[in-house]
Amino acid sequence: MSAPPFVHLHCHSHYSLLDGASPIKGLVARAKELGMNALALTDHGNLYGALEFYKACKDAGINPVLGYEAYVAPGSRFDKTGAASSKEATYHLTLLAQNATGFRNLVKMASRAFLEGFYHKPRIDRALVEEFNEGIICLSGCVSGEFSRALLAASPGFPKKAGDGIAGLKGIAGPKGIAGPNGAAHHPPYLEDQLDKAREVAAWFHQVFGDRYFIEIQDNGLEIQRLAKEAALEVAARMGLPVVVTSDAHYVRQEDAVAQDVLLCINTGKFRTDANRMRMEGDQFFLRSPAEMYAALPDQEEALRRSQRIADSVDIDLELGKRHFPTFHVPQPLSPPDYLRELCIQGLKERYARRPDRWNGADLSQEVYDRLNRELGVIAKLGFCDYFLIVWDFVRFAVEKNIPCTARGSGVGSLVCYALKLSHVCPLEYDLLFERFLDENRLEAPDIDIDFCKERRGEVLEYVKQKYGEANVAQIGTFGTL
Repeated sequence: MSAPPFVHLHCHSHYSLLDGASPIKGLVARAKELGMNALALTDHGNLYGALEFYKACKDAGINPVLGYEAYVAPGSRFDKTGAASSKEATYHLTLLAQNATGFRNLVKMASRAFLEGFYHKPRIDRALVEEFNEGIICLSGCVSGEFSRALLAASPGFPKKAGDGIAGLKGIAGPKGIAGPNGAAHHPPYLEDQLDKAREVAAWFHQVFGDRYFIEIQDNGLEIQRLAKEAALEVAARMGLPVVVTSDAHYVRQEDAVAQDVLLCINTGKFRTDANRMRMEGDQFFLRSPAEMYAALPDQEEALRRSQRIADSVDIDLELGKRHFPTFHVPQPLSPPDYLRELCIQGLKERYARRPDRWNGADLSQEVYDRLNRELGVIAKLGFCDYFLIVWDFVRFAVEKNIPCTARGSGVGSLVCYALKLSHVCPLEYDLLFERFLDENRLEAPDIDIDFCKERRGEVLEYVKQKYGEANVAQIGTFGTL
């Protein structure tokens, strides 16, 4: 028998740093093993894993749903003072890209969250959601979402004292409810004035996203989720909003719960034996099979099936592998290869001014020409002439401004780099290999590592931004995953 239709639309990988314990390849492989034809990635506040996840899904033949669990400021993302900017004053919101436009909008929001809204966490706000909603599917979020928090505040079964767990510490055990007939949990009528807040939240997001907005419910065995779920179903029914089930997966297999708990302890600086610490109760935050999801929520078959329909509406085709280098404007009537060659010959004459065996005052030696012609031929064939001219240009700027700089790494093996004064070691003198730097059998762009004086490198960055446009210049960083 084939598995019932269900797709995980709320999953965390190890890019939810020290919170998620799922390697991306392991997550995708398990989804494939369970017979799913799609999978979403929704890491906390970032899109670090999006491209790795996209490629892994494509390789596995399943549909990648790129998203993230955004942190939403209660007011403006620019407000970083007062109660509205406290460490826990953020709401969670599940955002999924429906197409390439939606993914670009997610990238814009995630970037603004770090550059403009960061306070303890990278935060967006409603203004960004409204501006960049095109191509995005919005789910109302987990129990730490604005919608769910309003629902929990409306539930008499949930304590209203400070530190009751609704401020974002998912997994802290909530109240057990009131015993009803046959032992089932039963709750008194909801506080209508508090439900009005939840309805206002849902109405705003529904107005922005239209039929791309869904009420999200979860059940990983926590009472706090069940309380939020019951209230969410009531509000959704009153407002005519569609409901979808997600599972908040933080690790791949059930037995990985212990490893994930260790990550949380590292994250919060606690021992596993500490009684009062952040924890995710139980071991149900794994990538459950469709059958396990239907067993956990037997009365929500339509909301479970809706996850598949949402995934089926996603079609993201990213153009990977195509380079988008800026164009370097060379003096007319020269072409980039001609200008690059001219610069190299001029530079080599200066480099070898005291080496008559390589420059006799009239012409360069055949050894130099052979190496130069070979390198320039590969550079032109692979389409990297503009690339080298751009690097030469900002190094030239640094040299003219007396900002110390030099290349290191495999680029030192290139005579072209030596000629352009990017590096300062003659590869002919030390028999250095150009192929270690650039080879026509490899499609990767050459990696020219240039070190600048740490106190003045900002001047070089500013020059590049002014010349090529600030939107076309980025600084990168690296980090490890655990």
